[in-house]
Order: sequence, then C-alpha cells, then structure tokens
Amino acid sequence: MSILTRDEILKEIRNGKIEIEPFTEDMVGPGSVDLSLGNRFRTFRKLHEIYDVTDDANFHEITNVVEISNGERFVLMPQETILGITRERVKLPPYICGWLEGRSRFARLGLMVHITAGFMQPGINNHQVLEIANVSSVPLALHPGTRICQFIFQKTLGEATYSGKFAGQEKP
Repeated sequence: MSILTRDEILKEIRNGKIEIEPFTEDMVGPGSVDLSLGNRFRTFRKLHEIYDVTDDANFHEITNVVEISNGERFVLMPQETILGITRERVKLPPYICGWLEGRSRFARLGLMVHITAGFMQPGINNHQVLEIANVSSVPLALHPGTRICQFIFQKTLGEATYSGKFAGQEKP
C-alpha cells in the first residue's frame, strides 16, 4: 500500500475517482488534503451516573447537537471533548482508503482534532466526524471554515466499499 502525493491526489480528483465537495486545489498539500471545520457539534451532557461502554452503547443517549451560525465560534473549555464534522464530503473509490489526522499548528495549542478511529474505509461517501479535545489549560474558540485536519489517501491491495453503521453521515 502506498500514500498518494499531491500529483496523484489531483489526478484521482480530476478523473472523478476521489470526490471532495466543496473543493479547491489549494486544499491539497504535498501528501494530504486539508479539510475544514463545519458548524455542527455534538456536546456531551453533564451526567452524574455511569454510562456503560458496551457493543450496544449509543452516543446519542449522552450527547446534544449544537449548530452555530456562520461568523460565530464554539468555545471549547479546557479538558472538554466534543464531536465536530468536516464541511467537506469525501467520496473514495473502492481501491483507496485514508487516514484523518490533526494539523500540527493546532496540536501546539493543545487542541486534539482527531483522537481515535482515524482510519477511513475504502468506498466511503460522507462528511468526516472529528473527535475534538482541548488538552490545554485555556479555553479555545473553534471557528467553522478553519482548515482543521488533513486527509491522507492510501491505495489498497484489493477493493472494498464501506457500508457500515456510519455510512453517509452528515452530522456529528
């Protein structure tokens, strides 16, 4: 398996094999594509009871959706974790998978943009949910439209298409 560089990413996009909407060529770096933060977030309720983590666990039971208007910001307090979502929808062919990673400029602020579950299955067609945490000691304001993470593309051996629980997701 190999990582796609800028020229290969652009070739796959021009051939219609990778789709990113909305897309501008300046999003493409040497080995990844920057994705921006959307305006919908899922916050965790402040519960005073234990929530069991099992195969049947459902994050909807312990979270609320918050949507902010363009030009507004979402303040993430120290030690707080939320779910966000990318503005862009990413569609991959069955021979390309990928990895969602944070950007170092934000890691240096104590912002973890994608904590776990960074692997993106081949054949996905959705917005990417971001597991965002503030591990700093200061409140951080998140602004929709900020290029907050990067998608790294990788060719697979063989082909497959994801059709699991989160196929087609459009909100965090």
